[in-house]
Amino acid sequence: MAKKTSLKAATRARTGSGRLNQMRREGWVPSVIYGRGTENINLKVDAKTFSELLAHSSSENILVNLEIEGQATRLAFLQSIQHDPLSGAVLHADFRAIDENTAIVAHIPTHLNGESIGVKAGGLVEQYVHAIEISCLPNDLPETIEVDITHLEIGASLHIGDITYPAGVRATHAADVVVAHIGKPAAAVSEAAAG
Repeated sequence: MAKKTSLKAATRARTGSGRLNQMRREGWVPSVIYGRGTENINLKVDAKTFSELLAHSSSENILVNLEIEGQATRLAFLQSIQHDPLSGAVLHADFRAIDENTAIVAHIPTHLNGESIGVKAGGLVEQYVHAIEISCLPNDLPETIEVDITHLEIGASLHIGDITYPAGVRATHAADVVVAHIGKPAAAVSEAAAG
């Protein structure tokens, strides 16, 4: 399960692109927290701490205990991050205030484990889905979805409906969406095309 991390935040009054750029130069990431039953609050979080948080997580789907200066700590879900298209630096973060009894939707990285029968016979693994959208309660949020592919033969596909998810987790996509396929070796494909 995803671990909750504490993150300190301070409220900010500054808005407008010039002021936000100044805040970034000072080492802050402008952010906001919003959600049902709470007013939107403009925040700032330490850029270095936030970058470390992202670096130690397997995805950007992170649960945090947001410790807002002068206010109560709030459970929040990192809803989205805006990155600079050239440098990749974090420009802005959106947090959604949640409670432990309300389901959240997240994109969780999918890892294929094991060497399939088809690969041992010369086939190639083709992974089409690298993150699966799931719905679950915050305490059930997995860091990754691990999928065993050892049983797949050449020509076989693994579908979203074939995966066993952790307790309390369900996929939001259709069960027939193909996650991975074991393709024929390149030599066999060119022989078939030539014949």
